[in-house]
Amino acid sequence: MQSYEKKTILGVIPARFDSTRLPGKVLRPICGRPMLHHVFARASRCGLLDDLVVATDSKAVYEYCVENQMKVRMTSSRHASGTDRIHEVMQALPADIYVNIQGDEPMIRPEHLEALVQPFLRDASIHVSTLKTPIGTAEAHNPNCVKIVTDAEGRALYFSRAPIPYNRDQAPETRYFKHLGLYAYTRSALDRFHQLPPSPLEQIEKLEQLRFMENGISIHVAETPYDTIGVDTEEDLARVEQYFQGRE
Repeated sequence: MQSYEKKTILGVIPARFDSTRLPGKVLRPICGRPMLHHVFARASRCGLLDDLVVATDSKAVYEYCVENQMKVRMTSSRHASGTDRIHEVMQALPADIYVNIQGDEPMIRPEHLEALVQPFLRDASIHVSTLKTPIGTAEAHNPNCVKIVTDAEGRALYFSRAPIPYNRDQAPETRYFKHLGLYAYTRSALDRFHQLPPSPLEQIEKLEQLRFMENGISIHVAETPYDTIGVDTEEDLARVEQYFQGRE
């Protein structure tokens, strides 16, 4: 059996409070508990994580975490993205791999995090990973759903809010994949991202992962059958509430 060098893996939950579309969403209740509580509890079930910490710029979020025995660090309010917030955490908490667990993804499963991390344990050339899940044609045309296409080796070719690939001849067998906004990075990839300015395609599509690709940093994409609902609106919150009620 092939053995692998042990890597230290840190899960980080960026939890910005002042969301534009749904202010304070990380503390909005879902079945009686704040959304962040669900994210932390579900992520903590992943056995591949050596530790898990919330990274926030909010005193209210910080205090909630302390009161509920959730590890937390205060970070700057000036960060443009969760990736930048994780980069700040990296300066204080050393690890080999950092897993970006969005604070507005309460339907996250341990299987998601395992799929993100496993590629690093098999292949030392991987520096960034993310996830995709299959979707239908109707959802592929929703600009709020980010689509992804990959090459034969599972590397991302492009991300877009447009339906990709473009089905010119309306072939019925065309497959579409939704991008799930969860990531894992090596220290060097996080450092590189932080040093690079926002890239042209990133600014056009409003998708920060394109900064990696435009600068020659490959993104490995693992497929998962488990979709999620990222919470950006009141409607998203209601759908997630319904999902959790159905599991009780």
